[in-house]
Amino acid sequence: MSVAAARITAMTPLRLTDIERAVRGSWGADTCTPEFRARWTPDNPARDQCGVTAMVVNDLLGGELIRGEVHVDEVRVDYHWWNRLGMGIEIDLTREQFRPEETVTGGIVVPRPPVTEWRRLREEYELLRTRVMGKLEEQQATM
Repeated sequence: MSVAAARITAMTPLRLTDIERAVRGSWGADTCTPEFRARWTPDNPARDQCGVTAMVVNDLLGGELIRGEVHVDEVRVDYHWWNRLGMGIEIDLTREQFRPEETVTGGIVVPRPPVTEWRRLREEYELLRTRVMGKLEEQQATM
């Protein structure tokens, strides 16, 4: 856990609604998957944010990372990431990103690699994480 995350969790307990508000308010084209950046729009801000969002939620709440497959016409076109907390409670802050023809299937637990070993999405993750932590600190200051 980082110093910022420790500082936040040492204060008032975080509520999922606070985390969700901070995450959703931190998304942008610059935090989505780079190869899909051209299809990101403010009308669908969750689009292609699932990997970095799942990692940030994992930083804050722990639990497991879950990866499913995104299918269109029974062909895998991408992967989708979300979180599973204790007692099997699943949190997916980006589920609404999908179009009607896209179906998420499966869901396996994937071990989290150290950030230093990431080949992709590291910059996007760090940017999203910084924004989320800043928003959570602001929320804590107003409580």
